[in-house]
Amino acid sequence: MIFRGYTLALAGALTLAGTAALAGPGAQGHPHDYAFGREGDPSKPARVVEVTMLEGQGTMQFEPALVEVARGEQIRFVLSNAGALEHEFVIGTVEENRKHGQMMMKFPEMEHDDPNARRLDAAHRGELLWQFTEAGEFEFACLIPGHLEAGMRGTIVVRDAANTGDHS
Repeated sequence: MIFRGYTLALAGALTLAGTAALAGPGAQGHPHDYAFGREGDPSKPARVVEVTMLEGQGTMQFEPALVEVARGEQIRFVLSNAGALEHEFVIGTVEENRKHGQMMMKFPEMEHDDPNARRLDAAHRGELLWQFTEAGEFEFACLIPGHLEAGMRGTIVVRDAANTGDHS
């Protein structure tokens, strides 16, 4: 994570704490492994999922708000900010996203340099490549203060391959 106007010691401590909390078993030495997956490998195939960020009439949202994937599947999220405000897309567990959101309330200028997060200015596009290594229900959310509270979150359901349809 990159912080504007905060000491490097604080930024380093928060980054280490966040990585330790998210890292799964056996992730030591692999700072980009998380309990819900890992940064994708650009040399391997990925299914494309387009996600649009929107706001209006007092709400903020992602379309679609539900993404289903098979455990082990690699997804290339193609992100489009169709809104008038800056938004972000952060993959995590609900608990970790809430903790991170609380931290962002204290440090609203926080920027992310994490493989599971992208921040986009209005009318911009970006990508995030992710491999889901664990089955379960996870979340993507905009953690900019006020955005999550306005409804800007979605669900990722990761199923064992035997329990999903063909995603090819």
